[in-house]
Amino acid sequence: MTEADNSETKPGESIRQLIRDADHATLSTSERGGGGWPYGSLVLAACDHDAAPLIFISDLADHTKNIAEDDRVCLLYDNTAGLEDPLTGARASILGRAHPIEDARLLERYVRRHPSAELYKSFTDFNLYRVEIERAHLVAGFGRIHWVGGDKVLVAASEALQAAEADIIEHMNTDHADALQLYATQLDDQDGEGWIMTGIDGEGCDLRSGGKVSRVAFESLVIDGPSARAELVGLAKKARG
Repeated sequence: MTEADNSETKPGESIRQLIRDADHATLSTSERGGGGWPYGSLVLAACDHDAAPLIFISDLADHTKNIAEDDRVCLLYDNTAGLEDPLTGARASILGRAHPIEDARLLERYVRRHPSAELYKSFTDFNLYRVEIERAHLVAGFGRIHWVGGDKVLVAASEALQAAEADIIEHMNTDHADALQLYATQLDDQDGEGWIMTGIDGEGCDLRSGGKVSRVAFESLVIDGPSARAELVGLAKKARG
């Protein structure tokens, strides 16, 4: 995964990397009818091309009922797994407003990230929510503590790349499984087999193998199908080298 705590990385970029890397987060909402007590829950997380968080949740869940009364939420992302002292790892609290969104493209993007969600996709009580980031708090080691506005976290999304994403993923998974395996094992130091691509955005691509996820960053910004192809070919050459 991308090193989100690199001291040379701008805070907003570090936060964006954490959002893109993570496949789950802690969601905090204000308990309805309970005096506003904070209520924390685990959610499976994905993000849009601009890095805005996406969650797919049931109307029956307490956190969803809380959001219906107060749409302010906090999502905690962390990159501390495996560290001897987790407090030395990077983590970010995302403050924003969550609202349901009907967007078939985004729902498919979420389901590719979390295949288990395919089971709930047709349930009428499940809805996709997009979190509009207002500000975020990064803690990335000693002396690296920052508050930044949402505009410093999000990036412009390419409509051309969004339109091409599904075809790129199908092509890579069907014809270039060997390259995906190399991306994960050689460029992101992962192990295991059966790696597939689940998403691609302007800054990198997302891979999954069972319960493991991998994020491989691009060296150049990708804006459409041709530039994605050039970058993916370059990554394969780098991995084989």
